[in-house]
Amino acid sequence: MNKSALFRRLLIGSTCAWMVLLALIPYLILLGASLLERGAETLVKPGLTLANYLHLLSPAVFSMAVDSIGLAAIAALLCLMIGYPFAYILTQASHKVQPLLLLLVMIPFWTNSLIRTYALVMMLKADGVINSLLLWIGLIDEPLQMMYSPLAVFIGLVYTLLPFMILPLYAALKAVDPRLLEAGRDLGAGRLQNFCRITVPLTVPGIIAGSMLVFLPALGMFYISDILGGARTMLLGNYIRDQFLVFRNIPMGAAASVTMTLAMGLMLFLYSLAHRRSGKEMMQ
Repeated sequence: MNKSALFRRLLIGSTCAWMVLLALIPYLILLGASLLERGAETLVKPGLTLANYLHLLSPAVFSMAVDSIGLAAIAALLCLMIGYPFAYILTQASHKVQPLLLLLVMIPFWTNSLIRTYALVMMLKADGVINSLLLWIGLIDEPLQMMYSPLAVFIGLVYTLLPFMILPLYAALKAVDPRLLEAGRDLGAGRLQNFCRITVPLTVPGIIAGSMLVFLPALGMFYISDILGGARTMLLGNYIRDQFLVFRNIPMGAAASVTMTLAMGLMLFLYSLAHRRSGKEMMQ
């Protein structure tokens, strides 16, 4: 066995061991805890049960989950509406301007999202930057109440997750073959027809990927809801956090975590199907 093959095996083996130790085993423990009962004196007690999963279907929890999914979906839609035009302009920009625009997209990754969320507080509070500017211009007579509202949560989610939408869209738009657009123009299609009939269908995988990268994290970013929404806007992440840290109901928190993970896995599977279907259509 040469050194190159040995290095590859060691690298792959160490990576697999790392994933098993820090991902698979903890998840199996979480899965096992979700099937146990809450103990009076201990965190869990023996006795297999599905009551924790059935409790997730209760009206209160189900309503909270639906509201959380709706909020995350709206945040993903807003990111798509903002990110698609930006990604399109980015692909059309000159080679000198593109690195600068990409740098503007990447800069938020250099700062912790929790710090950026607290920075938004300075922008949105009653005596913050936005209200002070509007009062100085004379557009408003009294400060707007933006903090501790769903609007503030939407702003926080979009601000935090927008780069995750822009980057997949940029990659998908860059992969569009310019010859297809040129062929569309030769056949009499205008710029709008080219965009709607060629560009958008070919970038559907990027739209789906970006939407997932926004939607899935938005379900669990409880600190944004706590800081900007004053815990009035409940996300699934808030519910799971409360079960583990506030109510000490480990089995219930584990059941909610497993359910959320399975939902994410289902969405990834659907994305894989859509991506393969898109690839087959392009081949045809």
